[in-house]
Amino acid sequence: MSDMDWQLIIFDCDGVLVDSEPVSNRIMADVLTENGLPMTTEDCFEHFLGRTMSDCVRVLATRFGHAAAADFADDVRQRTLAALREAIEPVPGIAAALARIPVPMCVASSGQLVKMHTTLRATGLLSRFEDHLFSAAGMARGKPHPDIFLHAAREMGAEPASCAVVEDSLVGVQAGIAAGMTVFGYAALSDAHALSAAGAHVFTDMQELPTLLERGRS
Repeated sequence: MSDMDWQLIIFDCDGVLVDSEPVSNRIMADVLTENGLPMTTEDCFEHFLGRTMSDCVRVLATRFGHAAAADFADDVRQRTLAALREAIEPVPGIAAALARIPVPMCVASSGQLVKMHTTLRATGLLSRFEDHLFSAAGMARGKPHPDIFLHAAREMGAEPASCAVVEDSLVGVQAGIAAGMTVFGYAALSDAHALSAAGAHVFTDMQELPTLLERGRS
């Protein structure tokens, strides 16, 4: 399948379009440490990357036995948005890559819509997607379940088998595969082996993406 055969390219946002993951995970680690569960940024990458905030709270309870404070989610979100408004850059090479992709595109993220609008506007990428932004934050099931990607495909009028997903997290790759889509795993900051083992076509330079889409499943 070449890029002209794709009906839709679905992008994750954080870590794929905008270079927000180091900031977001640092703040998550800071808040958890302040609340009595010492964690590093690297710990948060490992356990929370790609998940909705409600799923992060569940992971804290089930994996760490930590009951998040009532204001935990709001505290993390507010501090993260404040930090991202001050300093956020696009993922290297993404603007040029998007300019070379001639098929419809949208964003399907675990983050809230306000976060997507904030980071995509600040990096000059928002207009690329004509407000075709979809969030798993309000859904009953987040990634690794396929719900957000299937929802995005329905809204955009595309068949799942004709959709390509671009993800950087293990749960995101798992969600795309579960949706019956072809997944390209961006591993600049992620575990390339884990993404590949989950079924993604792995790459580390965003400028390679248009060529990978042209090659499709080959």
